[in-house]
Amino acid sequence: MRIKTALPAAELGLYSLVLSGALAYAGRGLLEASQDGVHRKAFRESVRPGWEYIGRKMDVADFEWVMWFTSFRNVIVFALSGHVLFAKLCTMVAPQLRSWMYAVYGVLAVTGTMGPWYLLLLLGHCVGLYVASLLGQPWLCLGLGLASLASFKMDPLISWQSGFVTGTFDLQEVLFHGGSGFTVLRCTSFALESCAHPDRHYSLADLLKYNFYLPFFFFGPIMTFDRFHAQVSQVEPVRREGELWHIRAQAGLSVAAIMAVDVFFHFFYILTIPSDLKFANRLPDSALAGLAYSNLVYDWVKAAILFGVVNTVACLDHLDPPQPPKCITALYVFAETHFDRGINDWLCKYVYDHVGGEHSAVIPELAATVATFAITTLWLGPCDIVYLWSFLNCFGLNFELWVQKLAEWGPLARIEASLSVQMSRRVRALFGALNFWAIIMYNLVSLNSLEFTELVARRLLLTGFPQTTLAVLFVTYCGVQLVKERERSLALEEEQRQDKEKLE
Repeated sequence: MRIKTALPAAELGLYSLVLSGALAYAGRGLLEASQDGVHRKAFRESVRPGWEYIGRKMDVADFEWVMWFTSFRNVIVFALSGHVLFAKLCTMVAPQLRSWMYAVYGVLAVTGTMGPWYLLLLLGHCVGLYVASLLGQPWLCLGLGLASLASFKMDPLISWQSGFVTGTFDLQEVLFHGGSGFTVLRCTSFALESCAHPDRHYSLADLLKYNFYLPFFFFGPIMTFDRFHAQVSQVEPVRREGELWHIRAQAGLSVAAIMAVDVFFHFFYILTIPSDLKFANRLPDSALAGLAYSNLVYDWVKAAILFGVVNTVACLDHLDPPQPPKCITALYVFAETHFDRGINDWLCKYVYDHVGGEHSAVIPELAATVATFAITTLWLGPCDIVYLWSFLNCFGLNFELWVQKLAEWGPLARIEASLSVQMSRRVRALFGALNFWAIIMYNLVSLNSLEFTELVARRLLLTGFPQTTLAVLFVTYCGVQLVKERERSLALEEEQRQDKEKLE
């Protein structure tokens, strides 16, 4: 819903003061808890020596982050730097062949990392979905794509296929699942686009060039085939004005974010504390709420950094990749909640929008969300926690529509119409605050643990009721109002820009 009305400046100033004060207070509690627990036995495995010259230890509970920026840092930098170098040379010498260069370099990098048998395994899946695309039946392509994805997510096929990887190393499992899963999604996108546009006569070579583009191969994000093919097929790509400055700024922002996370983990052990429930239960309510919130913010920052680095390389290759996910702090509706914009776009285009239509009817929306989260469950790997996460988020997305329909019901619609526009915004922000914490709790289940989620819910809703419950809700309400004001300002700036373009 477009936000058209501004709130008084004094009111917004009060919201800013309350929010900043609450975050500082919660941060202080987390900092003290990190210092108090650093020598606990439960912390020994995941809190290791860091900045020894000032006596600070570092939270290393996230092994992926540690691997990316320690043992595999040089490999990642070398591989992406080589891609950028060869892409630049090819663009200067033979720009019409740059898509082939991307594919050849990607194939060599995958072969060198995972071995030739793994490459042959993926080629088999590519060929299978290419043959299915020749039949022109979208249902067959989607069904075969899901079957291929299931073979990488469920035993016994996953155990058999993982044996195709050559050698053993720390990130082997992560790279195997990432490369295989994204390969299936890309091949399915190719097959569905081939069915939708039979006149374009896409070839197997187009599929291979699409799939083995190295920056996207292991970790995404995923671009649908139609977008990638249109952009990579430009013989003489031209940069927009100011694009290089934007690329440099994005690269600098990614480096700054990496450094900020490194500093943060030396002072706040937000990933280790939840693993010690006895210690977490002793935290003040404010610190516990901040701990739950910071866990989701970290996951967003991690995704933003990963996609930011990859997108910087893709932009150098004259591509327009999916943007990083929307910050969790700015989310107060389930419809905008996702941690991977590329997969979100893929699901919306081929499943959610196809089944749900305009997303205004209850039954089609229910069918669309069930189908979407069923595929998401398969993508994440079926297990009890994923089932629970999918159910909760599917319910949240549908509940939003039910509440929206209820608000449009005659009596309630007349009550809202009798309110001033500003008061209507305040009422909606209150529901947005409730929704914000539903989003946090529903996603904390999969990002951390069910036990920690139960602890947070019990402390905030039962033990701390009503003082803690109302205090957290009010602080969140202040944050939602500030986010709404930011959205209103951006929408106004966009309108003014469009009006200016029309006059010119």
